[in-house]
Amino acid sequence: MKRQAWTTTLAAYAFLAPALVLMGLFTFYPVLYGAYLGFTEYTAANLGSGEPPRWVGGQNFALVLRDPLFQIGILNSLKYLVVVPILQIASLAVAVLVNRKLPFMAFFRAGYYIPVITSISLAAVMWEWIFQKDGLLNWALRLIGFFNQGGQFNWLLNEHTALWAIMLVTFWRGFGYYMVLYLAGLQAIPGELEEAAILDGASPWQRFWRIIVPLMRPTILLCSLLSTIAAIRVLEEILVFTGGTGGPLNSTYTALLYVYNKSLGLDFNYGVASAAGLLIALVGFGLSYLNFRITREDRGER
Repeated sequence: MKRQAWTTTLAAYAFLAPALVLMGLFTFYPVLYGAYLGFTEYTAANLGSGEPPRWVGGQNFALVLRDPLFQIGILNSLKYLVVVPILQIASLAVAVLVNRKLPFMAFFRAGYYIPVITSISLAAVMWEWIFQKDGLLNWALRLIGFFNQGGQFNWLLNEHTALWAIMLVTFWRGFGYYMVLYLAGLQAIPGELEEAAILDGASPWQRFWRIIVPLMRPTILLCSLLSTIAAIRVLEEILVFTGGTGGPLNSTYTALLYVYNKSLGLDFNYGVASAAGLLIALVGFGLSYLNFRITREDRGER
């Protein structure tokens, strides 16, 4: 019996081996080596000359924490978290609406998902037109009397609105993705529970809070974690809309853009970039822990 168990275990690891090797080479090793580089001095000069990284301890972390650009980046990344609860509530609400057997419902589900598979470059062309001074957004606001012709401005070139405008694009791109995840969770809920609640006279609002939300807690946790991490590491939209400058006046400069500029921009300082990446990862771990605490299964758990 014991021999059979060993045989089963070895067979399982044999099947897992190719995936584990690939993950080791392309996931675990880069992460561990990147963490090591955060404690070293390693620049393009070292890379060109073949010199190994030089250990400097916590020097890079002190430099990053004192850098005003990194402080601005972290603050803007934390501001980006504003989109997380709005995105999750809207995605769950629409998932509940489209989880109905009505005509053309499959068409609506596909329509909501189209932004997810739309190229960021193509989306940028559309949204830049919407946000420009004579664009669709200003036209709509002027139509409802929000401001007159003289009050119009380019939303991406104004330091007070640029970050919020890019957040709107992130919301538009991520909405369909989380809606599909919530829809999958809703369809896993046994229909008998809701039918029993209807027979007991429960209102739609009561069924939502007493049945759907408790049973959807694992999905809510997953989507909250994914969107929180995505908000902290936002980069694509910033690169496309600002060309990697984080403008205007650093109003859209995020933490991950700092890492990008330090590593692949003009600096090519891989040690400092790795240290900044580790600090961002720590922030991400902290926010993930908060998500777990808020949505944990047992409210009495410590």
